[in-house]
Amino acid sequence: MRVILVTTAALLVGTAAMALSPAEQRGLTFSEANCALCHAIGAVGDSPLPIAPPFRDFHNNRDIDQLSEPLHTGTISNDPSMPHFQLDAAQIADLIAYLHTLDPKAQ
Repeated sequence: MRVILVTTAALLVGTAAMALSPAEQRGLTFSEANCALCHAIGAVGDSPLPIAPPFRDFHNNRDIDQLSEPLHTGTISNDPSMPHFQLDAAQIADLIAYLHTLDPKAQ
């Protein structure tokens, strides 16, 4: 019985540590609705559109915190297949918060 309780407690602590903050969750929800058609937005998996980089790789090529201006102006990519869009300040903050969760160095 004690082993079951300890194991259950450990699982609950691990699950809580993996839980997303409200901003991170909003960023994930935004990504699911607006980005997942082309990009892999999670920690694993291939992008549905092979030329669209997975979100988990963004931190390899750029400083995630420097994406605010490109996200605001809609110039995040020079690729003509990337739709033009503009996010408001709250959407940008949420998306950046979510992108930080995919950086293995931040874990």
